[in-house]
Amino acid sequence: MAVIGYARVSSSGQKLDIQLGKLTSHGCDRIYQEKQSGLNSQRPQLMACLDYIREGDTLMVTKLDRLARSTLDLCTIAERLKTKKVIFKVLDQDIDTSGSSGRLLFHMLSAIAQFETEIRKERQTEGIKKAKEKGVLFGRLNLLTEKQAEELVQKRQEGVLIKDLMAEYKLTKKTIYNYLERSRQKDALDQSQSFLQEQA
Repeated sequence: MAVIGYARVSSSGQKLDIQLGKLTSHGCDRIYQEKQSGLNSQRPQLMACLDYIREGDTLMVTKLDRLARSTLDLCTIAERLKTKKVIFKVLDQDIDTSGSSGRLLFHMLSAIAQFETEIRKERQTEGIKKAKEKGVLFGRLNLLTEKQAEELVQKRQEGVLIKDLMAEYKLTKKTIYNYLERSRQKDALDQSQSFLQEQA
């Protein structure tokens, strides 16, 4: 029954020293290590580790995010370990699936991670929707200089259609109206200040 360690950092500029030190001090007989982004599906050392490990062995990592790139990935790996009857230990988060409490904590962390992912996606979707309603463009940002904004307003006053202004300046309808409204508010403020000066 061997204790197999797995260590990973996300870039070649980072060091594995801390992880390797912890895994070694906790009795790992063999340690697989690699420098790969967690988003990279090609992690050959992890695959080799999962292939090598046998029933009764223990897979040890320092943190959950060193092993899996997503909640789904984590659950897939956990199921594979369960099928092979391998114990899973996470040092920094004190998870040990050899006991019932460790298994419970592991499943709770997985559920929480999934919940956070879903909440994050929902907030991101809502944020994008609100931004688009305000005229924010995603992709290349199109901003007008003060001179271009004045030209846009002038052309609209001369009867140029909104759709033509959108095509010419590569802006959304909402953004065009925002520029027009801003110009209207500026004119109203200028007139108000001029009136106050005349009355002074």
